[in-house]
Amino acid sequence: MYLEKLFNHTVFLALPVCSGKNKRLLIEGITRDTRSLFPERPCISFHVIYGHKLNVSHILEGSCDIFHEPIYPRFTKETCLPEWCYLQQQYVPSLGKIPEYCRNMDEKDIIDNSFNLIFAFDEIVALGYRESVNLAQIRTFVEMDSHEERVYQAVRQTQEREAKQKMREKAKELQKQRMEAVKRGGKPSYFGSGGSGGFGSGSVPSAPSVGDIAFAPEPGLPKSPYKSPTKPSGPSRALKLGGKGKDVDSFVDQLKSEGETVVNNPPPVKSGSIPSPVAKITPPQHTEPVHLRIEEKITLTASREGGLQNMEVQGLMTLRISEQTFGFIRVMLENRDKRGIQVQTHPNVDKELFKRKGEIGLKNSSKSFPLNTDVGVLKWRLQTQDESLIPLSINCWPSENNRGGCDVNIEYDLQDESLELNDVTITIPLRAGPGVPPPVVAEFDGEYFHNTKLSALQWKLPLIDASNKSGAMEFAASGAPDDFFPVNVSFVTQKAYSDITIVDVKQVQDGSSVKHSLEEIFFPEKYEIV
Repeated sequence: MYLEKLFNHTVFLALPVCSGKNKRLLIEGITRDTRSLFPERPCISFHVIYGHKLNVSHILEGSCDIFHEPIYPRFTKETCLPEWCYLQQQYVPSLGKIPEYCRNMDEKDIIDNSFNLIFAFDEIVALGYRESVNLAQIRTFVEMDSHEERVYQAVRQTQEREAKQKMREKAKELQKQRMEAVKRGGKPSYFGSGGSGGFGSGSVPSAPSVGDIAFAPEPGLPKSPYKSPTKPSGPSRALKLGGKGKDVDSFVDQLKSEGETVVNNPPPVKSGSIPSPVAKITPPQHTEPVHLRIEEKITLTASREGGLQNMEVQGLMTLRISEQTFGFIRVMLENRDKRGIQVQTHPNVDKELFKRKGEIGLKNSSKSFPLNTDVGVLKWRLQTQDESLIPLSINCWPSENNRGGCDVNIEYDLQDESLELNDVTITIPLRAGPGVPPPVVAEFDGEYFHNTKLSALQWKLPLIDASNKSGAMEFAASGAPDDFFPVNVSFVTQKAYSDITIVDVKQVQDGSSVKHSLEEIFFPEKYEIV
């Protein structure tokens, strides 16, 4: 009882570990006043003065007791102090564990493993007083082993293996379906090795409204809204660099060596923007005297964790008349939308006629639609946060690996099976910088391209429809999980997202049907997963 009581009231000041050359390798300060109370000279000179006397393990320096225990070789001390008797059982055995953390037992090894040593010392003495722990508990605390963490890691690895196995099976199934479709004469690929054209911001053209044009029966000058595809426009002479074909060829060869794709007469692309496949959809070469165009664009921002932050669809219907005899017409529409689309007609269009019969006609029946001009007659808008209305969902799942990078699994799923998305490009950003290795793609559907200029991996799919509504890609790349976001998506389809359809076009006078042509296009202005 006396020994335990005496030891419980003994305060430990510090524990230094010194080398044979009187150099302190590390010191564990246990109390706040360690630096001022712990004597410097006896600690440094203890080995020099008493090192040859193996029976000396304790000296008294002022009000402090200095205990000495060689790490190697260890030997038994004999002392009359009761504190030292208990210290031999509790504190000194932990010093014997130093070879467990420092195998070489030299200065460098002790300094490199100083954290584990100090951690072990802290488990024995707290605030200067001893803790009731044994060596097994100290070893467990230092290892910081957790059974729950091991179970969690095992479950996570099992889930990842199952997900990868399902992706492989799905990829094989899709590959088999594509091969069968090719044998039956299925749809070919809609893109080659060349890059796609760009589509600038503000892609929905602001068509002149009905009220901005004077309604005159005289036909204006014919003005085609499209350029002839059989008559490519050559580069201007003022834009030639030196006027030498050799310089142009060398410049093109340099671009190709840098990984750029060069095509003949490419459409203008906004600098730094992600190429959009909208320019690939060429306008019809032949249109009827009454031509209708429905153009829709979508702006979508979704979360990587799931859920929809914002989705907005804007649509515009334009009318173009190229012959004066068809200036007095009405367009019959059918609105089967159930998503809550807000529709608005032009002020010069008869709103009551549209509400009552779903027809687009002018308020003043004595005036005709303007000729050879694209006139906006109807527009609509849908804004929602309902993720069930997303046309194409993207799930990107990066997970850190033990190679300083991430294993990325990304998949798509077509939720609106009525759409046929052409030239789909899913762009995943990558970490940029010198010395960053390129991504390693393990499995994928479609095609992929490492765009070094944009520092991104572009996953390209020619067609996504009901028969090919889902797919996946797996790759490994350098970087943290946040480096692979935002994921951008571009596509184009010749079917409108809304359920507003054109039934017929009729003359105002006799109600006879008028032959007309229709063009529909739907594309994203911004489609990203953040």
